Amino acid sequence: MATQGKELALACAKAAAEIQAENIRLFDLRGLSSLTDFMIVCSGTSMPHLRAILRDIRGHVEEWTGAKPVNTEGKADTRWVVLDYIDVMVHVMHEELREFYGLETLWGDAKEIEIPSASV
Repeated sequence: MATQGKELALACAKAAAEIQAENIRLFDLRGLSSLTDFMIVCSGTSMPHLRAILRDIRGHVEEWTGAKPVNTEGKADTRWVVLDYIDVMVHVMHEELREFYGLETLWGDAKEIEIPSASV
């Protein structure tokens, strides 16, 4: 059985937290975006940290839910990678790039979902 969007988003957030991604935020974009239902934004502090975050999100999410990203845009070296799970998009960004682009402000109307501390 396929994992539902919110469950998948929480699994992605948990995987990011386990590798100590920083400032993990989860947004509900249902009704606001035709691209995806949920968006996660998290930060890494270095190239090795970004690579580890990407590796662990992919690996843990597949292990826990069976889901694999349908597409990946960018590489750790570009300091911004998007893992596209269709219902969930995970933006893994270097903290400096995240601050510069202010991605969260583009979706100011989106409801932020609290990530349960048991999940992170």
